[in-house]
Amino acid sequence: MRTRSRVLLGLTGLLLSTYAADAAEVRVVSSGGLAAAFRELAPQFERATGNKRVIGWGPSMGTTENAIPVRFQRGESMDVLIMVGSALGDLVKQGKVMADTRVDLARSAIGMVVRKGAPRPDISSADAVRRTLLAAKSIAYSDSASGVYISGEMFQRLGIANEVKGKSRMIPAEPVARVVARGEAEIGFQQLSELLPVPGVDLVGPLPPELQKITVFSAGVVAGSKVPQEARALIEFLASPDAAPAIAKSGLEPMARAGRK
Repeated sequence: MRTRSRVLLGLTGLLLSTYAADAAEVRVVSSGGLAAAFRELAPQFERATGNKRVIGWGPSMGTTENAIPVRFQRGESMDVLIMVGSALGDLVKQGKVMADTRVDLARSAIGMVVRKGAPRPDISSADAVRRTLLAAKSIAYSDSASGVYISGEMFQRLGIANEVKGKSRMIPAEPVARVVARGEAEIGFQQLSELLPVPGVDLVGPLPPELQKITVFSAGVVAGSKVPQEARALIEFLASPDAAPAIAKSGLEPMARAGRK
């Protein structure tokens, strides 16, 4: 309770010192990597400021309906983006996100799940992962950063791209763990923070260090936002030490350390 009060008081002080304005509606689009943490943190920001957030979810890349690049193509109104840092960097270069608002929020590792109760295969080394992939009947991976790495790099590094081609598939617009939970794939790969909240699966663990691909999730304000100050304040809160515990609980490594001022 003491920590919560400190968070809310700190937020209120920050925002009152930053701007004085009527409550605003901040439109946020986030990739799934920060979804669990944002669901916990956003109401705190809303209660402290009176600002309302409108949240949409979608992958950082790709061509599915809710993918962030597709939202730009159809002219959707957005204020804050939370997404894979490299993809956000591309949007900054294109002038779609204000460069001076970009903040790195957290680091994310890739993990593997099986259906709840199923045997947990060995993934403790690159050789073990190779054997597990060859033995699996079906493999699922995401349509965003982790899946691009799994299918476009890791399979090749392990020398099994041809062997797994016919039994592996990219999952668009849905958490990979849900597909595994339904029994539609034997094993699944995605960011740990996207695997952990899904019921019906068991986490086998993260990929071993020699195969691991760390993804940085970042936030930025969309160029032309009608509420840029409020959008900046939300990002400042998400990047603050007070937000770090919720980010860490979701399976991410926060860039800010809890309790550091």
